[in-house]
Amino acid sequence: MDKNVQEVFHYHEQTKHSHLRYAKSLGYMDWANQPNPYRTYQGALNISLPLALEYPTPPYHLLFTNEVPAAPLLINSISQFLQFSMGVSAIKSNGVDDWDLRCNASSGNLHPSEVYLILPPMQGVETQTTIAHYLPKNHSLEALTSFESHLWQTLPQDSFFVAISSIVYREVWKYGERAFRYTQLDAGHVLRALEISAKVLGWKCRVLDDRSDADIAQLLGLGQRIRFDKNEDEIPEMLLLISKEDFNEKIAFSQLLNHTQNTYNSIANPVALNYQKWALIKKIEEATFSSHSVLKAAKLKSIAREATFESKKVILNRRSAQKMDKEHSHISYENFMTLLNSTKESFNGFENAVNLVLFVHDVAELKQGLYILVRHEAHKSQLMKLMSDSFLWEKRADDLYALQYGDFKSLSKNISCNQDIASEGAFSLGMLSAFSDEIITHGAHRYKELYWECGAIGQQLYLEATSLGLSATGIGCFLDDSFHELLGLQSNAFQSLYHFTIGRGLFDARVLSKKPYENRE
Repeated sequence: MDKNVQEVFHYHEQTKHSHLRYAKSLGYMDWANQPNPYRTYQGALNISLPLALEYPTPPYHLLFTNEVPAAPLLINSISQFLQFSMGVSAIKSNGVDDWDLRCNASSGNLHPSEVYLILPPMQGVETQTTIAHYLPKNHSLEALTSFESHLWQTLPQDSFFVAISSIVYREVWKYGERAFRYTQLDAGHVLRALEISAKVLGWKCRVLDDRSDADIAQLLGLGQRIRFDKNEDEIPEMLLLISKEDFNEKIAFSQLLNHTQNTYNSIANPVALNYQKWALIKKIEEATFSSHSVLKAAKLKSIAREATFESKKVILNRRSAQKMDKEHSHISYENFMTLLNSTKESFNGFENAVNLVLFVHDVAELKQGLYILVRHEAHKSQLMKLMSDSFLWEKRADDLYALQYGDFKSLSKNISCNQDIASEGAFSLGMLSAFSDEIITHGAHRYKELYWECGAIGQQLYLEATSLGLSATGIGCFLDDSFHELLGLQSNAFQSLYHFTIGRGLFDARVLSKKPYENRE
């Protein structure tokens, strides 16, 4: 077996939570060394973007049709694209401390993800091709380098690229060795946030699977170690093409890479003062640094939705509920199916690898119990063989099957690290991914991609719940093998990578909410 694949399997086993022990972490919150959630580049040209809060946006339900016209590529449309995907959505305050909320969900609100743009010559930005970093704190671009390139003549008009990277240490600070998992989930949240924001503008988004991590790192200058603190790494994740139309032709990236050999004229701020050292984190970063998987493209499945709020209202009001209202947890069957069906789209353009195992607590027309939504039809026969022989597999809707009836509230709470939020909503779920065969077949990098799919599902569920007037919360703390044992799984052919809960949230009235960017100069 490939050494890097072995390292992935070792990391995954080492970072499981169980009744006997949790994955290794510092064990306390070192508040004096809390990482800075914002990357800045000293010496880079700062380009302030016009705020997009006043721009009208189409109704949320229209984003999943072909009815939204494509906007031109202007500094205003770039601004809206970034603000409604990666920007600050609100500022919370308890009267003493303020903290920013963003449009993209993040584990612990720590935001390890960074976003960069590769733009053609644009009025208001630069007269040449520009590689720029997005700074959400003040909604601006930091130009890292500019050069002449003829690449844009080979692409549809108004195309550009978006790159996602991660500063894993931001999650390591709180979560220790399990942090790499959360970092990759957050990259998936970012992917879906960018896809949704592109849809608001009528743009298409394609994950470029023919780019290696080394290519992305070179584009962003991440290998220029003189520009970064020696104690932290910023790792490349994925590269996206944003365009007005579908474009599946091979792209001549050498034209960009040839211009990114020189050191960029800017220095990255260190995100912490002191750094925890976790050898396992370094090993998993190195093991998964490789080429992306090239997988069969999947057909997108659209669903019918009721008319709903304006897109920006849904995006800006997405929140992670800290507590659910257990006295009013009931939701309709129609809302339940809208939520589930919204996840059937293949978010990264590839065949779905993740299925949803559901603890149904309080949904109209459904008995309490354990259910499964099969997002990849070919997995059904495999799962029926691998899971408990006692399961019913009673079909309740397209791709939805009842496995076992009964009250699973206590069990769902127990599996979710004894968190009440998993049992007090309408339902909770575990994202069960095809695992060992995927990684052995496609290589160690596939480990990250499986988490990206789970994170994208999570971001979609957040938005869909918000559009229906419901609340959601991602759950990264769960007892991995206790969940697998419940399902009767005895191998790592399938593994649960992310848990989630949806209901009606209770929000603390003592915490104030302020509008973002009000004091921007």
